[in-house]
Amino acid sequence: MILAVDVHYRQCSATAAGVLFAHWQDAAAERELVTEIQGIEDYQPGQFYKRELPCILQLIAAFDLRPQVIVIDGLVYLNGATQPGMGCHLYEAFERSVAVVGVAKKRFRTLPESYALLRGGSKRPLYVTAAGMSLESARARILSMHGPNRMPLLLKRVDQLSRGIADA
Repeated sequence: MILAVDVHYRQCSATAAGVLFAHWQDAAAERELVTEIQGIEDYQPGQFYKRELPCILQLIAAFDLRPQVIVIDGLVYLNGATQPGMGCHLYEAFERSVAVVGVAKKRFRTLPESYALLRGGSKRPLYVTAAGMSLESARARILSMHGPNRMPLLLKRVDQLSRGIADA
């Protein structure tokens, strides 16, 4: 099972959302998941994972999920290979037993442009990084996801769920 996750923050709380799907090309989620989290960490520059990781782990625990792959809104490695991003910390939290694919809408300053991926007719790339699977495989899977636009449909859906947008 593949789990795409996203977290939306308010002042002292957050909404963690997930969509579960079986195949990268699926047009709809098998299950949509949302949980509210209170008492989240303050944002600390350079340590975003300290805020986001507990929210994702709480979502996974709340629904007793056992994904084989987790897709995050962000980067696994900030420089593509060695500088840990949120996804790397998630990969380590699962003791490297669950692959993590990071899909970011903006390039982090230390990430080479070679991590860019164009989808649909968009001229604005997504940036893909991965742990637990090859970068080539992660890129191919994100490219194959359903939807004609830059953002795959299920990744757009999990963003909407985290923001409380029921139907869009």
